[in-house]
Amino acid sequence: MDLLLWITIGFIIIGFVVLASMKKGMEGKLAFITANMEDEESSTKAKSIIWWIVSTTIWGVVSMILIVWWFHNHFG
Repeated sequence: MDLLLWITIGFIIIGFVVLASMKKGMEGKLAFITANMEDEESSTKAKSIIWWIVSTTIWGVVSMILIVWWFHNHFG
């Protein structure tokens, strides 16, 4: 197998591990925000949740690009 495939597989697996490990913390932050709407700390936690969503989206897009790139190089 070629290097691009291993990079793609590694990137996807590491991303899943990171997302799974952070999921519980994000659920806790969301519960804190819903319980304490007026607290200043809620704003900080909300920003971290937004950045988590943005980074998850970027990870997904990069994963799709790597998969398409590998198929293009392998079958094209």
